[in-house]
Amino acid sequence: MSEAQKPKSGFLGSVVEFGEMIKISHTLFAMPFALGSVFLAISLKNAQSFPSIWTPILQVAIAVAFARTAAMAFNRWADRDIDSHNPRTSQRSIPAGRLTSAQVLAATALSTIGFVLTCAWISTEALWLSPVVLLIVLGYSYTKRVTWLCHAVLGAGLGLAPIGAWLVVSGEIGNPIPWILGAAVLFWSTGFDIVYSCQDVNVDRSQSLNSIPARFGVSTALVISRCCHLIMVSLLGLLCFELKLPLPLMVATILTALLLFWGHLLVRSEYRKIGRIENALLEFNIAISSIFLISMIIEVLLS
Repeated sequence: MSEAQKPKSGFLGSVVEFGEMIKISHTLFAMPFALGSVFLAISLKNAQSFPSIWTPILQVAIAVAFARTAAMAFNRWADRDIDSHNPRTSQRSIPAGRLTSAQVLAATALSTIGFVLTCAWISTEALWLSPVVLLIVLGYSYTKRVTWLCHAVLGAGLGLAPIGAWLVVSGEIGNPIPWILGAAVLFWSTGFDIVYSCQDVNVDRSQSLNSIPARFGVSTALVISRCCHLIMVSLLGLLCFELKLPLPLMVATILTALLLFWGHLLVRSEYRKIGRIENALLEFNIAISSIFLISMIIEVLLS
């Protein structure tokens, strides 16, 4: 076992290992859309009417962090045997023995409790809806065993974040705006996950696991991913019209379209050159979600 693969000693070492396992850095593309939804709702309700805009921002940030930690930890626990037979994932924390299954499952339980308690802090409605969110974000881990539509389940889990964030600020979810944004995030993350899963197409087939690349092949999967991202940009365009064409969001939508186009060109080139897909869209997704968040902050400042 190499130095990098040795278990980190002590409680602090386990915490560091856990943070690496659930890829905390990937929150950079999961969190901004939820926080952006907070700023969007605040801008429409007039920021001056809020005694403190920091409370809903804090509530959403904590809820998303707990939900994502629970989902990622549970996924690593549920897929521990699958990961051990995949060369790309065999050195993840549980298969490599750096964390035990019991430790990861305990972290999942603690994060789940933290999410429910945060929802209770937000509102009674949020508390009642928390089991639905948990069913989707935790249930995703088993969908690959059942259907090649597993990517859409992941997308639905991420798409719920801006809808829930809107609920935190407005107290209602009947407005079409958060649903349009949630649908945009659904198709955005679904398209990204399809590209990501292209890395494991052969392993998925050998283990009888379901994914769009395993079912239809990598070339067709990449076309489906592009279609998902085209729908995402179209939904952002619809959101612009619903909001009466705010300049910050229009600029963010145009930049999103350009970044996705560029990202897919790189993915296509990479696949043609070396016959495999690496995680080429991650940096683009971080940039896209960050641009959206910045556009919503500007919208609040202008309101």
